[in-house]
Amino acid sequence: MNPVDPSKVYRLLYPMVPAILACSDRSLVYAMPVVSMVSLSNSPPLIGVASSPEHSPHQAIVSVRRFSLSWVDASMARALELLGTTPHDAVDKLHSAGLKHARGKSLDVPIVEGAVASLECTLYARQALGDHELLVGKVEDARASDDFNEYWRFQKYDPVLYAGIQEGAFKTYRPRPGA
Repeated sequence: MNPVDPSKVYRLLYPMVPAILACSDRSLVYAMPVVSMVSLSNSPPLIGVASSPEHSPHQAIVSVRRFSLSWVDASMARALELLGTTPHDAVDKLHSAGLKHARGKSLDVPIVEGAVASLECTLYARQALGDHELLVGKVEDARASDDFNEYWRFQKYDPVLYAGIQEGAFKTYRPRPGA
């Protein structure tokens, strides 16, 4: 086996299914794709998201203490790329990436229209871990398309498989037909 730079071991975990992390603060909508997520507890339902404290969505979430996660399918991969490769300089980052959104059912958080699943979370805890911070959200509302019935059936949902920023470009992985 070849050596891997320890600061790049996260790339061994690719491809990953990204979600869109978002929040609103007054009239501003912050959003970015994230891949470092983990279910932390079933009771209470907690989910963790690793994020750099330098990102404006991270800072906004800490301020408003709530956020959403929306999963989209492969038809929205270009919007994910725009979210992940352009700076936050718009009033509504989701809209600037071509994504419509509505207010959550339980919390004042943006939920991407056409998402296959979404979570609405209150900020439960934060933990500094190296150059990132683990944002722990308590799930207040969870929704999924009818392709989810206790587990994903993948009859309609075609997930994005993010493979990293390679040679300056947002890369996704598509399985080979018949593979």
